[in-house]
Amino acid sequence: MQLPKNTFAIDAHWSSSTARQQVAGGKKSSESMLVVTSDGKLMFLSKLGRVEKSVEAHTGAVLATRWCEDYTALVSVGEDGQVKVWSHSLMLQSTLVQSSSPVYSVSWSPDSSQLLYTSGKHLIIQSLQPSSKSLQWKAHDGLIPAVDWSLLGNLIISGGEDRKYRVWDSYGRNLYTSGLHDSPIASLSWAPSGEMFAVGAFNTIRLCDRTGWSYSLDKPDSGTLFSLSWTMDSTQLAAGCADGRVIFAHVVDRQLEWKNWCATVNTDHTIDMVDISNESAEHLEFPERVVRASLGWVIS
Repeated sequence: MQLPKNTFAIDAHWSSSTARQQVAGGKKSSESMLVVTSDGKLMFLSKLGRVEKSVEAHTGAVLATRWCEDYTALVSVGEDGQVKVWSHSLMLQSTLVQSSSPVYSVSWSPDSSQLLYTSGKHLIIQSLQPSSKSLQWKAHDGLIPAVDWSLLGNLIISGGEDRKYRVWDSYGRNLYTSGLHDSPIASLSWAPSGEMFAVGAFNTIRLCDRTGWSYSLDKPDSGTLFSLSWTMDSTQLAAGCADGRVIFAHVVDRQLEWKNWCATVNTDHTIDMVDISNESAEHLEFPERVVRASLGWVIS
């Protein structure tokens, strides 16, 4: 895909063709990509790179965009400090917020009735009802480049230029604060399962559980990880990097424990079972990818 001259993509999201067909009332709807640009445009691009629709959305760069859960609406935020809500056909529904500082990141609430966005060092939750009061709190000691709101569990994560990431509940109460990283936090993303999230920074990708504690840390030689995106089964992650590469990561060594048994999902197709009472082990192989597993005993 080649964008017009002097037009640079800032953020992009694929829309679900099935969801868009449902929104369109059963009419055929081709899969397309939503792209926001440095010159203030919102665009739909087809898989062949054709611009299906383009609108002038913001003054200055559009910094982030997100579809709501059922794809009936999307939100865009930009350098002009505006938060705008659009229909699935890119018709402006409302300018929800007009602030004096750029809005770097935005996320929908699980029920798509509220929006979480950044304003300097603060996080703000704003209802789609124009007369409702917003919830605002100071979240970091520097600008906040990234936020995400878990669809399952109703937890919020934020990352700041103060080199920390934090976990919040939906009332703005701090549940976890990380230690100092070597560089500012550039990206965050909840896994669709809500059980873990990923954190991206300069030459750094970290996997954390839902409470904030770190599972693993990797140091790819890739520059800053500006964007993170999970597969729907929460087993794989893609990261867009400053050096122009895309990194693909797999969640491995997932462990399950029950009584004297420990199961480790080593690869996409294998599980190792260990009985710690007698140190016996068994290696299980599956023809299909192991997406989720549970360990226990059910008496019917």
